[in-house]
Amino acid sequence: MNKLIAPSILAADFGNLQRDIEMVNNSEADWFHIDIMDGVFVPNISFGMPVLKAISAHAKKTVDVHLMIVDPDRYIQTFADLGANVLTVHYEACTHLHRTVQAIKAAGMKAGVALNPHTPIAVLEDIIADLDLVCIMSVNPGFGGQSFIENTYKKVSQLKHLIEFSESNAQIEIDGGVTDQNANALIEAGADVLVAGSFVFKSNNPPETIKNLKQIINS
Repeated sequence: MNKLIAPSILAADFGNLQRDIEMVNNSEADWFHIDIMDGVFVPNISFGMPVLKAISAHAKKTVDVHLMIVDPDRYIQTFADLGANVLTVHYEACTHLHRTVQAIKAAGMKAGVALNPHTPIAVLEDIIADLDLVCIMSVNPGFGGQSFIENTYKKVSQLKHLIEFSESNAQIEIDGGVTDQNANALIEAGADVLVAGSFVFKSNNPPETIKNLKQIINS
């Protein structure tokens, strides 16, 4: 299976958002990765429902929504209605994670769970078979442009073993600090989807940067 690149819209130029969405549409990228932050679960506030609605209206690829919010259950149907194809919630934000995952699936979306850098893989043992995606945070959530946490490689390897042992179909997504310097090592450790924000949108030629990443991870 081909490995995927998901440009993070958090790093796009919000003054030229439609231009950047069209760039992703016309590039070799596979997904749109959209971070929703509430200023409570994480210290930053990104954007909310109207902006997601606008992105979904123009996006021609999978819309991968990552909720960094408290009480995500309140909004599951809303995000389905706004066009999310994949909805990822944080393990740390869900008191009844199994119920939340089932609600995401019932709303017609693929269900993902994200883990903060300090959260061990073992907490997913009892739910991994129900997941479509696990997002490993390779930076602390809340802000773009942070440095990659090296312990991520070990966590990805551990997660890959758990997925295989449990016969789960979950994909492994990496979010934070992805560049052409660590992309191949992440794939070798077991990753399937790489989220790239600043590295793509702050580059001189974003479509070429995406193309190069795709070649690195699928060579």
